[in-house]
Amino acid sequence: MATSPIEGLANVQTDSGANQGAQNATDAFGLSFESLLKIVLTQLTYQDPLKPMDNFEFVSQLAQFSQIQQTQDMSQALQTLVAAQSSSQAASLLGKTVDVPASGITLSGEVTAVSFIDGSPSLTIRTTDNQTISNIALNAVSQIREGN
Repeated sequence: MATSPIEGLANVQTDSGANQGAQNATDAFGLSFESLLKIVLTQLTYQDPLKPMDNFEFVSQLAQFSQIQQTQDMSQALQTLVAAQSSSQAASLLGKTVDVPASGITLSGEVTAVSFIDGSPSLTIRTTDNQTISNIALNAVSQIREGN
């Protein structure tokens, strides 16, 4: 089920930080933060007791895992912010006239509605000859003018 970016923003604010970090943290190899911790625990379990891991090396690995989690959390927060801004930008176009290039011509019309398809804003415009065109991506707009 598709949700709007604003709903996603509300969910981020209500989740507990630890829960969200465990769910969102993945590294470049697609491992969750919990999987990375299991690797560290396995490494500790099978290390040679006569040659234990250097404390500095162990703390360094834990710090790297923490950085991975924080980077992923920040990336998720930035994606949510960009989606929220895109929604706000689309809503601000209501009542304005926009130009949209289409098949070698430029369609002009007033934005009459904003909908969300898979969380991305989509515009509906009414052209000067009373045609209604729906599902126009926000990035397809080439010019914005005040309404007539």
